[in-house]
Amino acid sequence: MQNRYHATILTLHQPSGNLEDLLAHDTWKAKEILYALDRIPRAIWGYEDIARVHIAMSGALLETLTSPDFQSQTYGYVKCGDLLWNLRNPAIDLLATGYYHPVFPLIPPADREEHILRWFGVARHIFDQQHFQGLWPPEMGFCMEMIPLLKKLGFRYVLVDSEQVIPLTPMSWHEIRYRPHIASFGGEEIIVVVRDRDLSNSQEAGMDPGWFIHEIHERTQHCNFPALVTTASDGDNGGWFRNTKWDSNFWGAFYRPLMRRIREDSAGFLPTFIHDYLDRFGAEGYVIVRTGAWNTGEHDGVGFIQWTGSQTQKDALNRTDEVSRDIHELRWEEGKKGWPDPETARLLEEAMWRLLKAETSCHFYWGEDWTPRVHADLDQATSLVEHIRKRLSER
Repeated sequence: MQNRYHATILTLHQPSGNLEDLLAHDTWKAKEILYALDRIPRAIWGYEDIARVHIAMSGALLETLTSPDFQSQTYGYVKCGDLLWNLRNPAIDLLATGYYHPVFPLIPPADREEHILRWFGVARHIFDQQHFQGLWPPEMGFCMEMIPLLKKLGFRYVLVDSEQVIPLTPMSWHEIRYRPHIASFGGEEIIVVVRDRDLSNSQEAGMDPGWFIHEIHERTQHCNFPALVTTASDGDNGGWFRNTKWDSNFWGAFYRPLMRRIREDSAGFLPTFIHDYLDRFGAEGYVIVRTGAWNTGEHDGVGFIQWTGSQTQKDALNRTDEVSRDIHELRWEEGKKGWPDPETARLLEEAMWRLLKAETSCHFYWGEDWTPRVHADLDQATSLVEHIRKRLSER
């Protein structure tokens, strides 16, 4: 009986305006990214019976790809509408995520819900899908305090990094990594699906299908349960995914050859959707997930050093908290009154969008290089808040 399964996850994100800027000033790089996105569903064609790929696309990226102006600029390179339509492939499962790709534990709790709800709004429209079972937290930034919110929003499971999982139920090394578990907080429970950090690093950097098959066998050979090996990485960054030479990228050099081995029944495991695995085998054992992220370069994800390493980054995050508090307080007060002024409601909504955009993980990821973008968005949000307060004082 087959007792090894593999879940592939690719995360796709470009910050707001980035593709537009690249298209104007570094056209080839923009094309590489667009080709990498367009390649995903095309690479699966012909293998829909066995291929299983999870995709997490940020709302910011979806916003760009659905922009009529952007679509007209890229026509002749990639048909963005066709790209999005082709992602409705039955071999692709869409994971929910945050609209502007924030590191959830680093932003105010109220804003976490805003990011997810706004992602629901755009994804449900584009993909004609109402329910999403799994959440991909951007940068795998997760904290246990998120569990009640995720349950409220209807999620069945959330992805977490293997290095952040601490077992409460006694379990072995391979049980921790290759079996879904249950995490509990505030009286609510959710399934956590564990990303194998080592194999995910290889997925991101480049690997051979034969090597991968061997690694899965070696890592799961002592599993006396149906093992779920989950690998997750960016799907549109790095030369392995952006390389336009078919025999030198993820799809041509690895994934399709792997599917041929699967079809020949010589791989020793089967691709699976996470929800299909859970339907069949469920989750086992309780765990705590440490607050943290996935590994980034020299950082292991503990303490979010990539996003909080300097005082400038910390100051930008603190200002984000302050502006968020102001906006939510105004929304609360207007809500209690029944939203009597449509213009105030419109201005508050615009301020909220500016705030959420400021929380983009990329604004903090690059050290201090992009923190001015945080303040630019917050300046606009603050200006709107001041304008709203003036309107309210004059009523």
